[in-house]
Amino acid sequence: MKWITREHVKVDRVACPWLIKRFVDPDAEFLFVPADKVLELAQREGATPFDVGGVELGHHEGKCSFEAIVTKYRIDDPAIHLLGQIVHGADVQKDLYGRPEAPGLKAIAEGFRDLGLEDDHDMLAKQSIVYDALYAYCQRQTAERAQ
Repeated sequence: MKWITREHVKVDRVACPWLIKRFVDPDAEFLFVPADKVLELAQREGATPFDVGGVELGHHEGKCSFEAIVTKYRIDDPAIHLLGQIVHGADVQKDLYGRPEAPGLKAIAEGFRDLGLEDDHDMLAKQSIVYDALYAYCQRQTAERAQ
């Protein structure tokens, strides 16, 4: 399936493809286009738009696109819910959760941008390990809380 969003990925637009690939659509193909072309190209390509204004998988009621995907696809994994709170705090101006990890994730995401990586697919590939590690951290945190 094809998925489409705005080019020049940042926190939510890196976290969402990571989430989609691992929990929704392992064969996902991602398209990154200028913001004003997302909806037009989504229609033409038969792609699902995310993290753009006016779409189901975008920011709603103060929550980020990662959280919208978790809700829509009913991902019932406590570690993913915790990761969603961290992504939210790193991505959204009005942080609803106050997770202490969020500023660190934001700093890492900005650091990747400062590396001068121009290609969004390259950015996803390089940052995926960060989300793998953060997910493992969230798994440990939620397991410890459950004990």
